[in-house]
Amino acid sequence: MITRQWHYFDAKDQILGRLSTQIAILLIGKGKVDFAPNLDGGDYVVVTNSDSVKLTGKKELNKLYYSHSNYPGGFKTISVHEQRAKDSRRLIIHAVSKMLPKNKLRADRLQRLKVFPGSEHPYGKK
Repeated sequence: MITRQWHYFDAKDQILGRLSTQIAILLIGKGKVDFAPNLDGGDYVVVTNSDSVKLTGKKELNKLYYSHSNYPGGFKTISVHEQRAKDSRRLIIHAVSKMLPKNKLRADRLQRLKVFPGSEHPYGKK
């Protein structure tokens, strides 16, 4: 029987990479006594204030996210500054997604990650 706990993070003034590693470890369930790499035994994670997460150096302007639509000429780039204005939740989701193992459990683990741009969320009190 897998028992899942809820963990709450406030991303205000937190560095994106350091916050994402803590979240990824909780989603995988690595700190649990009954950890097994083939079972999905991770916890739920709620992140608030994703719009005020910090990046070090000049990454706000220089870091780019790449995507391709699989059509000719469908290569697109977007900077962190543009992505933050468009949807700041994607910054944390993308960082955590790249830190999770690339296997069939990845999608289920990402579904347990709940990210909100403000401080309000419907998942209980902190």
